[in-house]
Amino acid sequence: MFPEHRPRRLRTTPAVRRLVSETTVRPRQLILPMFVAEGLSEPRPIESMPGVVQHTRDSLRKAATEAVAAGVGGLMLFGIPATRDATGSAATADDGILNVALRDLRAELGDDTVLMADTCLDEFTDHGHCGVLDADGGVDNDATLQRYAEMALAQARAGAHWLGPSGMMDGQVGVIRRALDDAGFTDTAILAYSAKYASAFYGPFREAVDSQLQGDRNTYQQDPANPREALHEIELDLAEGADAIMVKPALSYLDVIRAASEISSVPVAAYNISGEYAMIEGAAANGWVDRERTILEVLTSIRRAGADLVLTYWAAEAAGWLD
Repeated sequence: MFPEHRPRRLRTTPAVRRLVSETTVRPRQLILPMFVAEGLSEPRPIESMPGVVQHTRDSLRKAATEAVAAGVGGLMLFGIPATRDATGSAATADDGILNVALRDLRAELGDDTVLMADTCLDEFTDHGHCGVLDADGGVDNDATLQRYAEMALAQARAGAHWLGPSGMMDGQVGVIRRALDDAGFTDTAILAYSAKYASAFYGPFREAVDSQLQGDRNTYQQDPANPREALHEIELDLAEGADAIMVKPALSYLDVIRAASEISSVPVAAYNISGEYAMIEGAAANGWVDRERTILEVLTSIRRAGADLVLTYWAAEAAGWLD
């Protein structure tokens, strides 16, 4: 009871606040998503994501090396091919842009970081969906799994430490795990996008990867209204052998991150996605929020919700602000 109890005693100085801080954000907990595009002679800015670019192979190596030097824990690569087709054949080609870039970074960085690859077809298909289509134009779950297995092996051969199946196909983790193990890639880990919602916040990302999507992904990504369904998806991925699981997006799904952290026996990641990034950058550019404080508050909120790892386009910059 007041006046004996004064919680403000624990807020009196920066040193006191630092001493009793309950949630920490460290560079090693941050993963930087990066885009590399085929055929560029110089980096191409992404208009809806100020400060983020489609990299050339050379600029990717430079930016990745700088991010690792800043202390970020990992890099997640997305590739943008020059040509696309119905089955996303560039995703599995040895000379496909994503696989070439993975080899570049593995040669440059070795095991100094955790090199991750997006194991999904949407950047590579001419229809923009995350899988191959059936005769009626729907996404064929089981045919897509075969393509994911082939893509996983291509990425593992190219040097990825972790694979990130993000297509939300039923059974994707188990199929990829078996393909990796059968080919001898038993140390290649799977970061499963277990709870990926059909979100309106993906808009800027679709510019970033030059998405060809017409329509929506509601038949395979989750309904934003359903947290219990997310836990079911997580449990299935854990049973299939996921080494870590992901909730995406982050800010609109902090409750799902918390629930995931309470049931998961493996690390929980959350993706602070493009639309979340764009909103804050836009507000900061207009002087409506303090940019650095807002970014750190966002990252802290995701960690506070229970995420062990945070994918964020601010990873390299934020790493320089953190002690």
